Amino acid sequence: MSYDALPVDQAKEKPASSFTQDMQKKVLRSLPFDDRRSFENASKGFIATLDPLTITRPDGSAVLDLSKFDFLNNEAPPTVNPSLWRQAQLTAQHTGLFEVVEGIYQVRAFDIANMTLIQGETGWIVVDPLTSSESSRAALELANEKIGHREVVAVIHTHSHADHFAGVFGVISPEQAENGSISIVAPEHFVDESLSENVIAGNAMGRRATYMYGNLLEPSETGFVSTGLGAALSLGTTGFAVPNDTIKETGETRIIDGIEFEFQMTPGTEAPAEFVFFLPQFSALCMSEITSHHLHNVYTPRGAQVRDALAWSEQINESIDRYGEKLTVQFASHHWPIWGQTEAIDYLEKQRDLYKYIHDQTMRLANKGFNKEEIAEQIELPDALGQEFFNRDYYGTVHHNSRAVYVKYLGYFDGNPATLYPLPRAESSKKYVEYMGGIEAMYRKALEDFNKGEYRWVAELLNHAVSVEPEHQASRSLLADTYEQLGYQSESAPWRNFYLCGAKELRHGVPAGSIYSASEGTIRGMPLDNLFKAMAVRLIPAKVDGLDLAINLNFTDLTDQFRLEIRNSVLRGFRNLAKKEAPTELVLSSINFKRMMSGLITAAELIKSGDMKIIGEAETLLPLPTYFDSFQRRFPLVIPQPFE
Repeated sequence: MSYDALPVDQAKEKPASSFTQDMQKKVLRSLPFDDRRSFENASKGFIATLDPLTITRPDGSAVLDLSKFDFLNNEAPPTVNPSLWRQAQLTAQHTGLFEVVEGIYQVRAFDIANMTLIQGETGWIVVDPLTSSESSRAALELANEKIGHREVVAVIHTHSHADHFAGVFGVISPEQAENGSISIVAPEHFVDESLSENVIAGNAMGRRATYMYGNLLEPSETGFVSTGLGAALSLGTTGFAVPNDTIKETGETRIIDGIEFEFQMTPGTEAPAEFVFFLPQFSALCMSEITSHHLHNVYTPRGAQVRDALAWSEQINESIDRYGEKLTVQFASHHWPIWGQTEAIDYLEKQRDLYKYIHDQTMRLANKGFNKEEIAEQIELPDALGQEFFNRDYYGTVHHNSRAVYVKYLGYFDGNPATLYPLPRAESSKKYVEYMGGIEAMYRKALEDFNKGEYRWVAELLNHAVSVEPEHQASRSLLADTYEQLGYQSESAPWRNFYLCGAKELRHGVPAGSIYSASEGTIRGMPLDNLFKAMAVRLIPAKVDGLDLAINLNFTDLTDQFRLEIRNSVLRGFRNLAKKEAPTELVLSSINFKRMMSGLITAAELIKSGDMKIIGEAETLLPLPTYFDSFQRRFPLVIPQPFE
């Protein structure tokens, strides 16, 4: 299903309604906006920033343009929740190089994450080199210019999210990663968890991420203002480097270029593979991303595994127990540090109790028989937690996090037989429209409720309408206006961005996109076992029904033996399986195999260049490319797609 763009008048952005304006005034009355501690900490230790505030690709196009956020100098407009506006000011206006303590520096706002630089005896230890190589390179160059040039001697990936590792080739070269001349430290299971998110579920997650991070929106009072987690996502070149030093247990230590690191494992919290670390000689605790200046996501709207709120709370508590009496400063992979033992422990304790409160109260109400939606409507933070700006809904929300806790323990089914075997949206929407007397009657009812400010209900109602008739311009326009008001009201940046991106898609159509493929930098670093898993996800069952195929893979740059099999409509890759006869054998480098199977080069090109040889039944391989699906990057999110 598709539709044309709406007429110009209907496609225009709308001002904040009277209901939205009233809500913003209520927020202003409800929170202590005279508390300026965060602004003091966010500006402390400033050294320098870029001028102009733009990071570019080699061709001059912008990866990140922070100059577009000058509008944040003004007071909060009615089109932005004033609490989110405050967070946007903190994340976008405090940019550049900062000193945490002498010897520890951070570059902030060059991406949604911070890049931390620790001064070793001979060089830089880089912690979390951002999402893109352009941004991490700019961060490193700024530090070298203002503090003194140093070579990078080690890279630390605190966890398995791309904004903390994908910019690695901006601070080291692929050759340094491959030959092991640079120490790359990461938590156990980092490779599998990183690639699980970014390759196996990469296209679906990437599409949703464009909504969550507001990539389709222009910075403005009616558009993008923040990600909550940081200023904005850098949209540059990504890569992946396999770690050569893995931390497996809490208490492990490393001496890296003369600096002692003590690690605490925190798996299953903010990321499935994650650690925090303490630096004794600096009395500094890096909490990675399990604490930040907002409520984080127990479930992230871009899609990922549900996280463990109870384990999250317990891991913060363990950090307090292990390091609380030793620390003088706490910093993290996002936002700004907190100096002073008393202040840091107060912050850590309230972050700890934030996640435990949501966990405990969700399960209290679940055990009373409420479903996840009913629970989400009832949970409110006590003032001791909710009045702290660092616990507010800027990224995660109490509402969707409580639903996530429910799902972790009880799954998506709520026990009501009516929800056990529901109709898909396209089918149920037809019935909703029919039962309400047709699309025109549904629209009139929705308009009445829109004019009463009942935006949540109107969104639910018109979602059914546009699912049935996306070409019905009045319904689509009103749904876009509804999403817009919900976005204006949202304290959560991801919620605002989802709503506003949905409104834009309804008004202008699905933006043009390309076929999904992992980047060259990611493919080169991807272990073959992970590549086989990614290939298996793309296999089309109808194309291989009854097929029994075996291909031996002779990689010229590896000693291990590999075999690819398709049987029972399932693809499997095998490593070091006793070599069996196969009708076909491929001889090529592992890098070229990865590139070929990821669509970055064709078999014909490799054969022509002499970089691949086929031994045996070459005809076996001819239909092979047709067995694999391709994924459109920009599939629709606000209307259902027809079934295959």
